[in-house]
Amino acid sequence: MTTPLRISKVAVRRLLLHTQGLLARWPAEAGHSGPDQVMELIRSLGCVQIDPVSAVAGNQHLVLGARDPGYSPAYLHTLLSNHKVFEYFANAACVIPIEDYALFEPVRARMRERLAPSLQGLEGTVEHVMQRLAEEGPLPSKAFRAVERVSGYWDHPDTPKTKDTSLALNLLLDTAAIRVVARQGNERYFQITEPDLRREESTSREEQVMLNQHQALMDKYIDSYRVVDARDPRLGWLKSTAAERRAHIAARVSDGRMIPLKVEDVATPYYIRTEDEEMLLNLETARADYDPSGPVRFLPPLDNLLWRRERIVDLFDFHYKWEIYTPEVKRTYGYYAMPILHGDRLIGRMDPRLDRKTGVLTVRLLSMEETAPPLEEWITDFREGLQFFASMHGARSITVEKTIPKELKKLLKSI
Repeated sequence: MTTPLRISKVAVRRLLLHTQGLLARWPAEAGHSGPDQVMELIRSLGCVQIDPVSAVAGNQHLVLGARDPGYSPAYLHTLLSNHKVFEYFANAACVIPIEDYALFEPVRARMRERLAPSLQGLEGTVEHVMQRLAEEGPLPSKAFRAVERVSGYWDHPDTPKTKDTSLALNLLLDTAAIRVVARQGNERYFQITEPDLRREESTSREEQVMLNQHQALMDKYIDSYRVVDARDPRLGWLKSTAAERRAHIAARVSDGRMIPLKVEDVATPYYIRTEDEEMLLNLETARADYDPSGPVRFLPPLDNLLWRRERIVDLFDFHYKWEIYTPEVKRTYGYYAMPILHGDRLIGRMDPRLDRKTGVLTVRLLSMEETAPPLEEWITDFREGLQFFASMHGARSITVEKTIPKELKKLLKSI
């Protein structure tokens, strides 16, 4: 049995931040940014979650903007239209490098099996959609006129209100018969998935091929998460039991691909890739020399760092819940509360709204943790970070409505 590596909580969270592109001083010296640089960033993260909610910008743009000071949403649109990335289910709906398309065949196979009855129930509509895409594509959803209203899987079953063509497009997208090849805002443009992406493996090797694909997808998951625990029901991005998850991790520890950790003051066993051990030990040695100064970053609710909420509690002593589905009267921090990262610590939350017509960024609530460092250690960095965040997203002015603690509001009046 492999003896766990005893390590500090600080070193593990710095490893996580470093591999997530969040540890370096921010914003770095403005270097050149463009589609190629954003492509490399997506590759290093593994994938980036997509979400249409746009209090300031879509989640995917906030994730990339928190790591690339020169980022523009146009860069991601270019990568999508140039077929450098594709959209499919990883942690959820994500932007993924196109070279990883084959890895997600187990997910697509599961979706095809699960959604086959729904597609059969829309057979005429599906045939119509596929014919138009073959003849005219790429096309957006609005290009199709509904024959009838149906209940989409996102609707209440008693209130049919979705266009039958919209449901068909979403089912075809989920089963990968079609894919998104361009976006204009939140409007998606669909195209029939190319034959070279949909190639099928030899049936004589089907079982071994599927096993290899499962292993490759697990590799992809681990490369994206980097600090892993077997409790995660999303482990490997495939449905599995708790016993199966433990067995997957144990096998990788046994053959030397992963290392178990005993993190100080943390009960949960965590694991890292063997190739990350040297980096982790270097971060442990350099603890006393780390300089946390530099403007803060604001992380969206579905940022890669936040995918595993339990891990954030264990490593950052920070409890986070996205309150978008919490009734407004019961919200504590706000509809779009974004965790605030300063150096290697999560020190609070900001609930922003951007009015694109007036150019005003309104911070409805700025709430700092009771455990945040003394104000003088981060207030200058915070002011610079908020100004940078506002300008990056096209805001011309900033209004702060409420702060916790109250005295913080006075210090931010001149922003």
